[in-house]
Amino acid sequence: PRTMAPAAPRLVLGLLVLSLCCEACKKVIFHVPSELEADTLVGRVDLKECLQSAEFISSSDGNFKVLEDGSVYTTSALSLSAEKKTFAILLKDIQEQVQKKIHIDLVKEEKKTPNTRHARDTILKRTKRRWGPIPSVMIENSLGPFPLQIQQVQSDTAQNYTIYYSASGPGIDQDPKGLFYIERETGNIFATRAVDREQYPSFQIICFATTPDGYSPEVPLVHTIRIEDDNDNAPYFTQDLFEFCVPENSRPGVVVGKVIAEDRDEPYTLHTTLKYRIVSQTPPITPAFSLHGDTGVISVLLPQLDRELVPHYTLLVEVRDMAGQPFGLCTTGTVVIKIEDTNDNAPSFKQLQYETRVEENRVSVEILRVSVVDLDEPGSPGSGAVYEIIRGNDDQAFEITTDKNTNEGILCVVKGLDYETAKQRVLVIGVNNEAPYLLAPHSQQLSQSTCSVTVHVLDVDEGPVFKPCLLRLDVKECEDIGTAIGRYVAEDPETGNSEGIRYRIPPGQCNWINIDDRSGEVRTVRVLDRDIGEMRRGQCNVTVLAIDRNGKTGTGTIQVCIVPGNKNFPRITQTDYIMCRDRKPICLTAQDGDEAPYSAPFEYRITDRNLASMWKLTPHDDNSWYLSPKGDIPYGIYEIPVSVIDNGGKIGENTVRVNLCDCVTPTECDGRARQLSGGNVTLGLWAILAMILGSLLLLLILITICGCCGAGVMHRQVTDDCANHNLIISNTEAPGEEVMDHNIIPLQNTCDQGGYGVKTGEQQTFEMVKGRGHTLESVKGGGHQTLGSVKEGGGQTMMDTCRYSYSEWHNFTHPRLGEKVHLCRQDEEQKHSEDYLLSYNYEGKGSLAGSVGCCSDQHEEEALDFLDQLEPKFRTLAETCIKR
Repeated sequence: PRTMAPAAPRLVLGLLVLSLCCEACKKVIFHVPSELEADTLVGRVDLKECLQSAEFISSSDGNFKVLEDGSVYTTSALSLSAEKKTFAILLKDIQEQVQKKIHIDLVKEEKKTPNTRHARDTILKRTKRRWGPIPSVMIENSLGPFPLQIQQVQSDTAQNYTIYYSASGPGIDQDPKGLFYIERETGNIFATRAVDREQYPSFQIICFATTPDGYSPEVPLVHTIRIEDDNDNAPYFTQDLFEFCVPENSRPGVVVGKVIAEDRDEPYTLHTTLKYRIVSQTPPITPAFSLHGDTGVISVLLPQLDRELVPHYTLLVEVRDMAGQPFGLCTTGTVVIKIEDTNDNAPSFKQLQYETRVEENRVSVEILRVSVVDLDEPGSPGSGAVYEIIRGNDDQAFEITTDKNTNEGILCVVKGLDYETAKQRVLVIGVNNEAPYLLAPHSQQLSQSTCSVTVHVLDVDEGPVFKPCLLRLDVKECEDIGTAIGRYVAEDPETGNSEGIRYRIPPGQCNWINIDDRSGEVRTVRVLDRDIGEMRRGQCNVTVLAIDRNGKTGTGTIQVCIVPGNKNFPRITQTDYIMCRDRKPICLTAQDGDEAPYSAPFEYRITDRNLASMWKLTPHDDNSWYLSPKGDIPYGIYEIPVSVIDNGGKIGENTVRVNLCDCVTPTECDGRARQLSGGNVTLGLWAILAMILGSLLLLLILITICGCCGAGVMHRQVTDDCANHNLIISNTEAPGEEVMDHNIIPLQNTCDQGGYGVKTGEQQTFEMVKGRGHTLESVKGGGHQTLGSVKEGGGQTMMDTCRYSYSEWHNFTHPRLGEKVHLCRQDEEQKHSEDYLLSYNYEGKGSLAGSVGCCSDQHEEEALDFLDQLEPKFRTLAETCIKR
């Protein structure tokens, strides 16, 4: 037996169990597997038993869909987790307003337990092979005879056949009932009438085979019937009228536009292969355009499209199917091509000369209209005129504009003319277009069109005129009241002089100046200060009136500007400072209330000469200078007079108070020189204990030193210098040279240690002679005492082993050196000298050469013979100095 079936998705046939209930439209039960794939046939329900004409069929569950023949399919893969699943099929008749419902129950199939004798891992099941027939073909608009057999389906197991049909295609809402039918006994499918392919391009018919008792042993067969196309539709244009534009003078080959046609016959066949052509052109002159036969593109063919000759073209075009063969169907259409204007025609004046008149001093008045001729399209940029004044308008007294409605040039006076200056003016006016000029192939290059306009100026009696109309007068700040700052006069244009003209300043303006009513001299009436009220702006505009004998007036403006002056003294912002032992420079900063150029940069000077030798000023920037000591000056409070000079030469005197304090931070001095406090000081217990222990330690050291000196005084030898307890260690790199000086006179009677001395009677005198020799006198008491220590012992006098002690040396030299230092620090004018003797700690034996500074004794300069006995290195140095 042969069974026809299409190659459709896999279908699982469920056992269809008819309603167990005899009552219609109640319940239908389907036994299905637990796993269902998408597009699986679940079963079929007889819908006509419930409702004969169902216009609306739907499912309450989106996992199922119901076809018009009652077939129920799954829309997606479904798994029955429960033993039973229920949903409903809704049927509606909209016209009769009837609604029915069919309940569907899906019950999982019970798995049969196989016989253990035949139990296998895989059960092989024999199935019948199926094949799908190719779609049937029906010629569109077939002439019959009808009914026309299309196909036949057969089944060995089926005795009765039922056909269910459906149609799909553009615009189809439901199947065309009665178009196809199937013979119940033979399975032949027949068409009842001709079909239009454009309406129904194909049909799908579902065929069912059932037994007399309603059992369906076969899977429903889906059969496709395709309608073969017939060239029954002529092509047509998508628009009734095609309109395109192209600029004039376009080159051949420029695309103008494209016509489009369509055909309803089957695509990609000769029935829809179209060809285009131009049937005619209006006006019937030389063909200006070409039409591509396959694409419908229209291009320029004529090299000279002139809008002024032909503004537009009308084309009759044809489209034909069957690739343009004569037996093909055809349709015609209309194409209108408008030629767009380009500026290929230059404008030209209608007249070459014009004359007009205007009164002097008239402003914003129209005096003339000029017109041009242009062959381009009116209202387009190619014909829009743009006028300009080429010559004669150097003072910009005239202006010409375009009237957009008439395209005329309007000549106006925008600045008053003066009859006394020029009685007539000659203007040259040129014209162009808004769009740039394009040279057409058939046209010639033209020069710009021009015309001349003569303007006659009419004389009118005028009022006085100020020259200039705005006068700027600069006034120095703080000038005295009544200071003359300038002169502002007007002239009569008719006479050219200022006779009979009076001047005045209208009220309601800034009261800074006044003007003489006859001479026009301007003077100040207030002291102008930029720091007061309305004068802070620095300027004021004053309107001045000039009135002639006829009562005609003229106006002018005086701009009074206050020039900043040097009225403020520069001053130092901070004058009290504290300088600690690091002697860090102090930054002095000055301010000046004046503006540039009477303010910064500033110059600082110390006016006191004595303090100028101790302190110095160095510049930092335009406003600040540094103040620092020149050398190691004593601590104390210094009041330093400092003068600050601004850029305008004005001097401001300031006094800077500097507290030079022996401190680390300025807070230790508290604004005063550092000194011991005169108030009561309360010492703590630990401070008192430390002072007691320090005193005891100092007393013990003194006792020890005295004991040592008393025990060894007779055993010590007299050395060259016994003041070694007071020596200050110095880093000498080599021992000094012995210098023989005849100025040192040895003592006649000395001790066995070789000391120098002079013995006179019972008194010994130890003398050191330099130059004229000076006796070392003791200042411990009245009367003369010798340097040598006279000790009593057995009526014999002895000299101490030491020449002299440190205290005796200090008491002798300190007052004398102080006097010499005081004298040496002053020059002939009793002023301090930069080179003077400084006090140093005594380091032992003094140099035999003496001092070579300015403080040397004048008598020592006469005894310098010892310099001849110096070693060769010093002689070379002396010779070099003599040569210089």
